[in-house]
Amino acid sequence: MLGFALLILAGIASSLLARRFGTPLLLVFLLLGVALGVDGPGGIRYSDTRFTYLIGSLSLAVILFDGGLRTRAAQVRGSVAPALVLASAGVVLTAALTALAAHWLLALSPLQALLLGAIVSSTDAAAVFFLLRAGGLHLERRTGATLEVESGSNDPVAVFLTIALTTWLSGDMQGGIGGIALHILWGAVAGVAMGYGGGRAIVAVLNRLDLPAGLHPWLTLAGALALFASTGLIGGSGYLAVYLAGIVVANRPLRARNQVLSLQDAMTWFAQLTMFLLLGLLSAPHALLPILWPALGVAAFLMLVARPLAVVLCLLPFRYRPAEVAFISWTGLRGAVGIFLASIPLLAGLPNAWLYFNVAFVVVLTSLLVQGWSLARVAHWLGVAVPRADPNTRRIQLDLPGQLEYDMIGYRIAPGSAVLRGAQLPGRVRLAMVVRGGQVLLPDECGAFAAHDYAYFVAPGGQVPRLDWLFADGRDAREAEQDTFGSFILPGDVPLGELADFYGLPLPARIARATAAQLFDERFDAQPQVGDRLAIGRAVLVVREVRDDRVARIGLKFTGVGERWISG
Repeated sequence: MLGFALLILAGIASSLLARRFGTPLLLVFLLLGVALGVDGPGGIRYSDTRFTYLIGSLSLAVILFDGGLRTRAAQVRGSVAPALVLASAGVVLTAALTALAAHWLLALSPLQALLLGAIVSSTDAAAVFFLLRAGGLHLERRTGATLEVESGSNDPVAVFLTIALTTWLSGDMQGGIGGIALHILWGAVAGVAMGYGGGRAIVAVLNRLDLPAGLHPWLTLAGALALFASTGLIGGSGYLAVYLAGIVVANRPLRARNQVLSLQDAMTWFAQLTMFLLLGLLSAPHALLPILWPALGVAAFLMLVARPLAVVLCLLPFRYRPAEVAFISWTGLRGAVGIFLASIPLLAGLPNAWLYFNVAFVVVLTSLLVQGWSLARVAHWLGVAVPRADPNTRRIQLDLPGQLEYDMIGYRIAPGSAVLRGAQLPGRVRLAMVVRGGQVLLPDECGAFAAHDYAYFVAPGGQVPRLDWLFADGRDAREAEQDTFGSFILPGDVPLGELADFYGLPLPARIARATAAQLFDERFDAQPQVGDRLAIGRAVLVVREVRDDRVARIGLKFTGVGERWISG
């Protein structure tokens, strides 16, 4: 028990180090497991692949359910089709292309090389969700939605390919390629049906049962795991089912939503820590040395050739911008799923099973080091990152009994926050009371807000991100406001084509007919906030005012020589 507790404390300490030095946290957990293993100072001899597979399955189900819970249908609707193409045809293409490198570099037979390609073919949902959210990286709406839906839904194809090819190589496959195709098809159909039905069932039970406080999030988590297991029992994809169930739960009115998300945050973090630690323990670094250079060659081919080529072919019909395609290609992060899938041939006792595991370990380690560490820099370099920092605010959120749509939201009003500088509350948000100097004041008694007030509102859950920005500490905003918004104020519905013609700005024809408000709505991963900006040539558009969830006014400024010329 002491050792287990110390292991958790070590994981927490490693998260602090990761934030301090910008290291991908998942990489830290993996290396911590290696350090505790047989070749590290910990010296723990661990070789239970069956237990690792069980814990890996459980952890991945928790992680995928959390990913679904963070997916809002309104934000991903336009990205579902391309993401599903990437999650299906993209996985198969990546596996086939990677098999070419594995066949040449590792002298594997075509079928063995294809198995290795399938093991490392899927984008890891845990790595993508964690690095995008924990790193505070905000992407343009279409890019971020495509990556999240793809990484959340591509694991089933990789799992089925790996299991089918493992069964085939072991001599137990019935029906050959046709049998594999039917197996995958049934898994997808059953996963979709069980996921949708299970998600609706979880919502119905949560909203109808009057449970003691604190049990709602545990019921949600237990329901998701029961759905995962029952879907697997009928041969369906449990991973697809729990991800889809999470999406269903996220997009319907739900009792105790904030409690559900809080517990899910903790359980997802713990699942990732456990999964990566166990996989690190299972590895033996001394066994990596004989295959290190060929494995690095497979990793380089996967990152620089196989994944980019598969993404280009899959997204070609959907007219993605080159920068979007390049970033999606680079964000093909390999994580614990690859090592987890490599444990399947180990369980089956296939020849070369440890070779698959060791190569997968090197591929994952290389991906986390190279792609994970450079993710934010590449996003900003390619221009697909939204220039927004997370608001520095603390919020109290409580469910209101007897209904599902509104919550009670409370904030301490920070000095210089946007609400003190005249920003308007979003529609459908109503002030309930203000606590000032120990006194409780009703809306008709409090007057104007003051710094250090405690304000409580009745608001729809979807308005919470907007309120966070209104009540965040405004010191940074005040310092930047003089130079950020520029000297020109324009309405949000100004046509971009007319603006570009007047100032001689380069503007792609596809957005010339759009307004500034429409462009902000399209490019940002959530509702635009005051201070968000987009560049058009030497001009920068900055959101000055948001009204009724739409950009009402923008500021226009120019950079470099253009700014001095226009000012003169």
